[in-house]
Amino acid sequence: MSSTETAERPSPAGTGTTGSPAATLREARVLVVGAGIMGAGIAQVAAQAGHRVALFDAREGAAAQAHARLGATFDTLVAKGRLAAEQAQAALARIQPVQGLEQAADCGLVIEAIVERLDVKRELLAQLEALVDARCVLASNTSSLSITALARDLKHPQRLVGMHFFNPVPLMKLVEVVSGLRTDPGVAATVFDLAQAWGKTAVHARSTPGFIVNRIARPYYAETLALLQEQAATPHVLDACLRGAGFRMGPCELMDLIGHDTNFAVTQAVYEANFFDKRFQPSLVQRELVDGGMLGRKSGRGFYDHAAAAPQALPAGADLPAPAPATRVLVAGRGALADRLAAALHAAGVEHGLDPQAGWCGLRVDQACLRLSDGRAATELGAEVAVFDLALRDEPGQALAWAPSADASAAWCEQAPRWLHLLGWQPQRLRDVPGLVVARTLAMLINEASDAVHQGVCSEQGADDAMRLGVNYPAGPFEWLERWRALGTAEPCELLDALDRHYRGERYRVSPGLRARAWRAARLAR
Repeated sequence: MSSTETAERPSPAGTGTTGSPAATLREARVLVVGAGIMGAGIAQVAAQAGHRVALFDAREGAAAQAHARLGATFDTLVAKGRLAAEQAQAALARIQPVQGLEQAADCGLVIEAIVERLDVKRELLAQLEALVDARCVLASNTSSLSITALARDLKHPQRLVGMHFFNPVPLMKLVEVVSGLRTDPGVAATVFDLAQAWGKTAVHARSTPGFIVNRIARPYYAETLALLQEQAATPHVLDACLRGAGFRMGPCELMDLIGHDTNFAVTQAVYEANFFDKRFQPSLVQRELVDGGMLGRKSGRGFYDHAAAAPQALPAGADLPAPAPATRVLVAGRGALADRLAAALHAAGVEHGLDPQAGWCGLRVDQACLRLSDGRAATELGAEVAVFDLALRDEPGQALAWAPSADASAAWCEQAPRWLHLLGWQPQRLRDVPGLVVARTLAMLINEASDAVHQGVCSEQGADDAMRLGVNYPAGPFEWLERWRALGTAEPCELLDALDRHYRGERYRVSPGLRARAWRAARLAR
């Protein structure tokens, strides 16, 4: 937003240099509206930070029940040695269940955590505005609704800000501080500082569909769902490959945990809010699960059978025999990945040469090639060719996707995974799909983050913090981009261009922001 727009934007009464929210919010009484899991968690965090907290819920008795549950939570924290008994007692005493919204009158901050419906939230905010002091900050814990739209009918829309916590609130470090078109920058800055004072990592976000986390995270689910629709591999194999890349849970097991109804609804909301942009298109695979009531853990069945006694075994790959001796082995390419391959061959006692001028990275074994995926299918690259997935972590034994050309000989289809195993990976065969699984997923995550920064939704650091802390990614998208470049391989946008040529749709179009980064990187490399 331009400095002119900021200067002309009106401020709520009393938000000057004296008596401003910035000066009073840290000592303010807080009202939390909504005593569900999120609201109770917010109340707990605020109380532990020293605030007096009023907790209200429209359902009779709900606030008192939440207060009782919080008492049990504090007892557990004391029993585990995470909180002193005196601190727990004091924090619980600062939380007061209340019967009506009139309790908001002396509050400096009101946070609503009610049902995710625009009309219901607007009605509540209008009620609150009639009750609170002019200097009171109003915050919404919405995860998907527009802050601009929520503020539309308020007399002082500039004091409404998004304060998006993540579940479970006491444990998750991230808070997205979301500004609508009329949010006062001073109010956003104050709430940002308050979240930091509450022990959270705050990130600024502009109010666009999905904010930061729910927008950038869509490809993590979408690419696996697209691969399942192509029957590229089983959910078990795809999950294993992404866990091998450092993710705590694979997309299929994570969707089973979240609930396919919930995950599908969020995807559909982001898709519709972005005017049906194909990058966010929901999956027919997931819709069928929802239609069939196979919602994941809560229904006992999703991608996996959660009533099964034991998890499905990962396909063979950990105990492959050594590859057959080759007349000539060359490490192709240059950079960190080529160095890693050469070191692995040396450790295994395999004589090899180097071909740093090759236009690709991998191994040449006699007349056959084992190539890092550049976004093209193995079949497009030749006959005696197999492609393998991106591996940013240098840890032995991780599952790694690979695929042979449709024209590869039976001998090379047998030998390629043996070479990958010798190099330290647990190879998992996929259908010959371009980009395999990790490479295309990370490229899309990087692309979406680049687009968010390009459009002014957040900063690079904000995107990295949000994805590491909001959804526990092993790294942020821009951290991945730097690691990718260090490998000395094709840029993510080159891989996306190859996917775009293959699928011929809008889904894999490269963000202008990512394209510009690739141009700058190419100039610096000359």
